[in-house]
Amino acid sequence: MKQFALIITQLLFVANIFCQSSFTITGSVKNEVTRAGLQAASVFAQNTTLGTVTNEEGNFSITLPNGGYDLVVSYTGFKSEIRRITSVDATDKIIFNLKEKEKELETVSIVSSNEVKDGLAKYGDFFKAEFIGKTPNANGCIIQNPEILHFFFSKKKNRLKITATEPLVIKNEVLGYNIKYALDSFTHEYKTEMSVYSGYPLYENMQGDSIQIQNWKTARTEAYKGSILHFMRAIYNKTLQQEKFELQFILKNNGNEEAIKLKDFYAAINYSKDDSTQTVEILPNQPEVGILFLAAKPSQNYLIENVAEPSNFQFSMLSFKPKESIIIEQNGYFYNQNDITTNGYWAWCKVAAQLPYDYEEIK
Repeated sequence: MKQFALIITQLLFVANIFCQSSFTITGSVKNEVTRAGLQAASVFAQNTTLGTVTNEEGNFSITLPNGGYDLVVSYTGFKSEIRRITSVDATDKIIFNLKEKEKELETVSIVSSNEVKDGLAKYGDFFKAEFIGKTPNANGCIIQNPEILHFFFSKKKNRLKITATEPLVIKNEVLGYNIKYALDSFTHEYKTEMSVYSGYPLYENMQGDSIQIQNWKTARTEAYKGSILHFMRAIYNKTLQQEKFELQFILKNNGNEEAIKLKDFYAAINYSKDDSTQTVEILPNQPEVGILFLAAKPSQNYLIENVAEPSNFQFSMLSFKPKESIIIEQNGYFYNQNDITTNGYWAWCKVAAQLPYDYEEIK
């Protein structure tokens, strides 16, 4: 009876995402050359806990909470494909035609590169700090297969590049997630001290007893508060003030910065909602937008590294490309993500503090 009650608790924990409206995407995955269906291809909404595999004919069906997602399809020996989807796509069958990887070119590329011998020993801790992060949560994150990482250093460009031959398997014991992270690229520019990475994470809820589940709920709530996911949802719902966010424009002049407080947040970012697609578009009047989260203080770890940053609230900054808007879906997903750069507290938090797009705040 006790075991049955535990299973019910876990089901309630992981299934709360379906309390909201959802939509179903159907499609097939094929070999581009032969047009044959690919069985057991992985299909998942990246940065969520939601995924499936194709059947014998290469067909799949996946149900997602309303919002937007990047749907990723991968199959051994073939190039992965990614496609942005929303509930509008629910009526169409999506076809993925995968291309085989060019193994010979990959081999030549690796041989001619500057791969570092014993790269994991030399750069492993640095990679974890720049990728997993230095938040308190980071101490509870374990990369379980670091041996798949390859490290390449270019003296000419003073740049470190890191690749992975298969998805990284990350265990986040603080938030209660197992993460498979298909690392697309990771580069660190030593000249600017900036790390940039991209990839396709798939989350899986860990199983635990009632105490562990409650601890994970609490840790997830803390991670969500003030995050970029929280912020994007607050913009979408027009609840910035209620959620304790404040916006400023950051003006730069001859190396000096001036923060301009905004009276009407939504007018300043040219908020526009399209009821037909249930999306929100924003295009700030200034490219540098400061975001203050007033309901929480920064981690002490962050303040030690950033002594000039405010200590009474979390400060992050979004840099928009000139005249380039972004579209926000109701689940907090936004695109085009390459059109903005994140700095400040959000940039410091990294993978250890991130939550999937299907996370639902418990109020």
